[in-house]
Amino acid sequence: MKSTFARLSVLALPMLLLTPNIAAASSCAADQLEPLKLVGETRLSVMFWDVYDARLYTNTGEYKDADQRALRLDYLRDIDAEDLVETTQEEWERLDYAIDDEAKGWLNTLTDIWPNVSEGDCITLVETSEGYAEFYGNDGKLGQIENKEFTQKFLDIWLSENSRFEDERDELTGVNQ
Repeated sequence: MKSTFARLSVLALPMLLLTPNIAAASSCAADQLEPLKLVGETRLSVMFWDVYDARLYTNTGEYKDADQRALRLDYLRDIDAEDLVETTQEEWERLDYAIDDEAKGWLNTLTDIWPNVSEGDCITLVETSEGYAEFYGNDGKLGQIENKEFTQKFLDIWLSENSRFEDERDELTGVNQ
């Protein structure tokens, strides 16, 4: 009896170790990212905390002149959705973007569609052919914002020349390659 249990344990261990990787590979807009090419990736750390790993994809594999972009964030710590939305607003303010009624509406939509994230979760923005932003999480599509200006302003948090984290921006856009 003991040897049967030991054999089952040995067989089950690799399955348990592989299962999260299989789930992660199939989540967070994997189908939408498949035709796109990786431009760059980076890890955002604030002080001594690792916050997320970010990856930028485009239809060309280059940042400049791409027709479609996607940004995937893989979280390395737990963050409440409210804090994610608040940080989005703070970064827009830092970039001197007005938080007018339209921007407040976008932030409210993000509050409605974004989940609290735990370590290992992801959120991906995929730009549609119309320039709109579709958001995906671990379990599929979270929602979308049908506004090109929102998509650009959201991506500017990471991709603008005035981004707070210049080194990470350069890694995402392939400048450091």
